[in-house]
Amino acid sequence: MEPLRGAALLLLLCAAACAQNDCVCQKNKRVTDCALVNGVCQCSSIGSGVIVNCDTLTSKCLLMKAEVKSTKSGRREKPKDAFEDTDGLYDPECENNGVFKAKQCNGTTCWCVNTAGVRRTDKHDTDLKCNQLVRTTWIIIEIKHTERETPLNPESLKKFFKETIARRYMLNGRYITNVMYENPYITIDLKQNSSDKSAGEVDIADVAYYFEKDVKGDSIFLNDRLNVSIDNEVVPIEKTVVYYVDEIAPEFSMKSLTPGVIAVIVIVIVAIVAGIVVLVLTRRKKGKYVKAEVKEMNEMHRGLNA
Repeated sequence: MEPLRGAALLLLLCAAACAQNDCVCQKNKRVTDCALVNGVCQCSSIGSGVIVNCDTLTSKCLLMKAEVKSTKSGRREKPKDAFEDTDGLYDPECENNGVFKAKQCNGTTCWCVNTAGVRRTDKHDTDLKCNQLVRTTWIIIEIKHTERETPLNPESLKKFFKETIARRYMLNGRYITNVMYENPYITIDLKQNSSDKSAGEVDIADVAYYFEKDVKGDSIFLNDRLNVSIDNEVVPIEKTVVYYVDEIAPEFSMKSLTPGVIAVIVIVIVAIVAGIVVLVLTRRKKGKYVKAEVKEMNEMHRGLNA
């Protein structure tokens, strides 16, 4: 009996130790192999194996990599006609600290990205050089809520989003520079220069990614969905678009611009050329008139002398 008691006690001790070491990553559900290390829950990020700190947000690069890995490793085969919206999602290359590598590739096609992982150049072959990871300093989040009979209270709306972003995503309030409401659009400005950001502070690119996932109903948080509620009324979100402004302008060629932008550029160029042509013709006509006037004056002068 003694050996059995000893074995049972050992199993109990082991179970207790394992329970103490296990933890749940509340801020990132796309992790595995979680353990408490010095009182901090640390987990392995799916797809990269990079250890993440569950007390703060996980970088967007690691989150995208984990999401791609999850979609590739489904538990059952999907029907041949099934498809998913993967616009903007790719399998990124991340540095050891979780930030995006400046150069990203998909097979033989490569491009340069900013700190938000968004493409900022045309696509090229693998010889492309990306000299630096350009920082995104301004992120504009544009939200459109569903139609309603009366507009929302602008002050209540501003208070909700400022407090929610600061509390839920741990972003210093000074980086939330503006919340504007023009029914039915809500615009949120996040601005953060590299010189402003202190060590340990979350990045606005990560905050925007978490927020976008939240409002689209695909929260990264574990069992913690975001409810947009203004004055105790749930506000359904219809559409969310995120715009990025970098500290260095992007390097896109004309062929990568949208037809609408190209049309505007062409119209402006045509207007400028037309203006130049009119100016030249006007000057020519004026010159001819002056010459004719001088000729007539000379003839009158000769007539008088005669």
